[in-house]
Formats: sequence, structure tokens, C-alpha cells
Amino acid sequence: MKAPSPPPPLRGTSPTRGEEKDAVERTLVRRGDIAVLEVLAQGPAKAPLVVLLPSLGRGAEDFDPIAEALAAARLRVLRPQPRGIGHSHGCAYQDLEDCAEDIAAVIEGDGGRPAFLAGHAFGNRVSRLLATDRPDLVAAVSLIAANVGHAPSPPQVRAAIRNSANPELPREERLEALRFAFFAPGNDAEAWLEGWYPHALAHQRVAGDRTPRTRDYAGGGKPILYLQPIHDPLAHVEDAETFRRENGSRVKVVIVPNASHAAIAEQPDFIARELIAYAAQVWPGMRIG
Repeated sequence: MKAPSPPPPLRGTSPTRGEEKDAVERTLVRRGDIAVLEVLAQGPAKAPLVVLLPSLGRGAEDFDPIAEALAAARLRVLRPQPRGIGHSHGCAYQDLEDCAEDIAAVIEGDGGRPAFLAGHAFGNRVSRLLATDRPDLVAAVSLIAANVGHAPSPPQVRAAIRNSANPELPREERLEALRFAFFAPGNDAEAWLEGWYPHALAHQRVAGDRTPRTRDYAGGGKPILYLQPIHDPLAHVEDAETFRRENGSRVKVVIVPNASHAAIAEQPDFIARELIAYAAQVWPGMRIG
């Protein structure tokens, strides 16, 4: 099968939501002549490092409340914007390795010490691949709403994601797609009518489809905190248990209640607490929490 052609080069687009709080420092990291990456940074400069990676076609602002909680727990938090979002821009992604190398450049730009990577949805694949290719930069990984199967997402789910991100569709059609693909029954999907970057989504989709899922599957043998939403049409509870059985005791599975694929929007406090508790295990000698 011929590999899908990439969209045109990525150029940053501004967030569609409010500006960041003053406590967030915005910097630019250059990865040679390939990309310039905007990074949102919080927390003590020399503290244990946590890197948060957003979902397909979404920006770093999705992690706002979680990043604030982690920084308050005395963790250094970095949130790189994917190419085509905020002030991040660069060449079209070639594959998932290209995405992971962007994150490596961000970690190296902050001193290069091993980080705890937390990837939401698409971001979990980037996290696992970076842990595979650059284990020196990764202390542990958290998978949040992760489709860890060896097959791509079902067509109906991909269609719902595209519709969720398409501002040209009627509002109710988009809400229906959001409720199907992202939000648990009874949860408010309206917040995710905003914050989409369809151009970036298309690039990321090509990069993921060009990379065999076996490449990033095991996460480089690193310790893994697997945060599994109880309701998720992409990432099922049974898939999380299969992943744990296949990868052994280094994988800890925690079920996220009343959440679907948009878990970080539905249960930010729960997820922040789990990440902080796990970080304290990764760095037992540090004051975290």
C-alpha cells in the first residue's frame, strides 16, 4: 500500500482559547533546520521533569489544570506544542520518529535529564517511541487513554475524530461526534468544540500511519503508568489488561472513573493525583506532592 502523502508544511496557528496564566513561561526550542517548538514550562527549574504530550490535533492547553497541579507539587512541567500549533512550526512530519525527536530536542534543551513522559491518546505513542529510541531521556511513561493495539483505530472512530475537529460542520453534528469518540455518558462535550487544529491533526495522522505500531508498543521497557478510562471507544479496559499481562510488573493499570477518550478534560484532578503519586515513586528521594 502506498504511504499517504503528507499535507503541506506545518505553520503555527494561535490557540483558540484563553491565554496562559502568568506562571507559565513560553520558550522556543529549535531542532536544527527541521522545526521550531514552542514549550510551555512551569515549576522549579531543577525539579524532576514531567513532559505532557497532547492528543491528536490538540494543543498543550488541554493540560492546563493538570500542569498547574504538577507544578504545585514541585515538579518541573514541560508542554511542547506540536508543529502547527501555537508558535511551533516546521517541515511536514515524516513519521512518528520525527514527532519523538522533537520531544527529545525539548528535553535536551531543558538540560537533558530523564523525564517522566505523560502522553494523552496520540501523545502516548510519541511517548512510547521516545522511550524506545532514546531511553537515556526517559525515566518512566504514563499512557492516558492509549490505543495500544496493533491495528489502527476503527473507521467510525476516525470519522468521529475528523468530525469533532471540523469547524465547518454544524455544532450539533460535532457534539454528537465528540460524545461518541471522546466523552463518557453525561459529561459535557462542549468544551472540546474549541481547541482543535485540523491541519496539525492531518500531519500527525500521516506520521502515525507511517509507523508500525510494533515500533512503539513496549515503551522501551520503561516503567509505565497506564491510565485507562472506564468508557473509551478507542482504548478498551481489556486492552489495558492485555498490555499489562504482556509487559509484566513494570506496567501499573489504573482505571479512570467517569471518563472516556477525553479523560484529561473529564477527570483532570484524578489524573493529576495519579501522575504526582507515580512521580514520587519514580524519584523516591525527592520532595514531591
